[in-house]
Amino acid sequence: MTPIALTIAGSDSGGGAGIQADLKTFSALGVYGASIITALTAQNTKGVTAIHTNQPGRHELITLLHSFAQIFVAGIGINDNDRHSQ
Repeated sequence: MTPIALTIAGSDSGGGAGIQADLKTFSALGVYGASIITALTAQNTKGVTAIHTNQPGRHELITLLHSFAQIFVAGIGINDNDRHSQ
């Protein structure tokens, strides 16, 4: 069985960080990647111009993932408010 890694992070429109970078790393390591997006960013190599958070449903998504998959490891990136990560 292929191990499952969960990333809880923001989406980087430039593709060099966040969910995109995590999923590339998981693939390179032979691990199946699952994700929960916490924010959408508008950014490029020169900087971040906007961050739009995605509040609803984080707890429900984590619960749903645990109901059908055994998560081997999880990483947490950008999180707008600690109370939403509990």
